[in-house]
Amino acid sequence: MAGQPHIVGLGGSLAERSTSLAALRLALAGAEQEDATTDVFSIRDLDLPLYDVGLVAPPQIERLCDAIESCQGMIWSSPLYHGSVSGAFKNAIDWLQQLTKRDVPYLYGKVVGLVATAGGVQGLNVINTMEFCVRGLRAYAVPLVLPISQAYQAFDAAGNVTDEGVGSQLSRLGVEVCRAARQVAENGTCDYAEQAQVT
Repeated sequence: MAGQPHIVGLGGSLAERSTSLAALRLALAGAEQEDATTDVFSIRDLDLPLYDVGLVAPPQIERLCDAIESCQGMIWSSPLYHGSVSGAFKNAIDWLQQLTKRDVPYLYGKVVGLVATAGGVQGLNVINTMEFCVRGLRAYAVPLVLPISQAYQAFDAAGNVTDEGVGSQLSRLGVEVCRAARQVAENGTCDYAEQAQVT
């Protein structure tokens, strides 16, 4: 539906208390404020085997691929592990190879918002890695990105945001993904696609 885009969130970690999952939920809530519908897929709940091209995709991957196929945009959120995305997050991205079997392969034409949570101040490394993956999957990364430094200070043990600035930025990212996704739904393209063609 053009006026009500669907946004799928993918992220978190294998940890029971995940700042990256808490951040993802806040960004999706920002999209919902703009009348988007959302789904969230937690890395911990997905509980995926290591990707192997010879394996039959588990049911949870088929559910994820179904949701992605019907969405106009996504938000990804990964913690920083040793200078990059977590292995569990990258494994989930690798499983998106299953999307090659769909009528529209990979994430072709979709927009993706990027969030990273870091214990230190190197979260941009995660953003850069995820952006390469977005391009590899034929989607467009939203230029507004959110690397959250010292994320343990921004969220409490229950996953509630304690830093109003971080909460506001996450909400803004959700709004921006929704705006671009609405363009995709209405026009089959978005600002980022047009910019990419010009440059």
